[in-house]
Amino acid sequence: MSFATKSPWVIHYDASSCNGCDIEVLAALCPGFDLERFGIVNTGNPKHADIFLVTGSVNERNQHVVKQIYDQMVEPKVVVACGICACSGGIFHDCYNILGGVDKVIPVDVYVPGCAVRPEALIDGVVQALDILDQRAKALEAKRKGA
Repeated sequence: MSFATKSPWVIHYDASSCNGCDIEVLAALCPGFDLERFGIVNTGNPKHADIFLVTGSVNERNQHVVKQIYDQMVEPKVVVACGICACSGGIFHDCYNILGGVDKVIPVDVYVPGCAVRPEALIDGVVQALDILDQRAKALEAKRKGA
C-alpha cells in the first residue's frame, strides 16, 4: 500500500438510498473503526479525491451528478460501490426511475455488497481500492517516463 503514504482522499456521494449505508460509511470514518489509520482523508472536493465511494442506486435525476463527480476526479482514481443498492440497484431495482447500480453510469473497481454495508467490509473494500490505486499510479508513472 505505498499509495497510502500519500494519504489518499475519499469523496462520498449518496446516489439515492435509505441512508443505512451512509451511516455505515460515517461509522467507518469515525474513531470506532478509524479508516484514517490507512491515511484516508474525507473530502468534499472531487478534484482532491482519489477514491469515490458511492452509496445508493443510480436514478434518472442523479446519474449526471455521479458522472460529473467522476469526471472531475484526477487520474489515478478508483470507484467503490458501497452496499447492494450501489452494486445492483438493491431493493429499489425495479422502481420506474432506477437505472441500477453505479456501474450503469461509471466504471466500478470494487464492489462491497451488504444491506447495510458493514464498516469492516467497507474498510476491506477501501484497502482493495488502495491496491488498485497503487497499481494505476505506477502505470501512470511508467507511461510518463516512457512518453
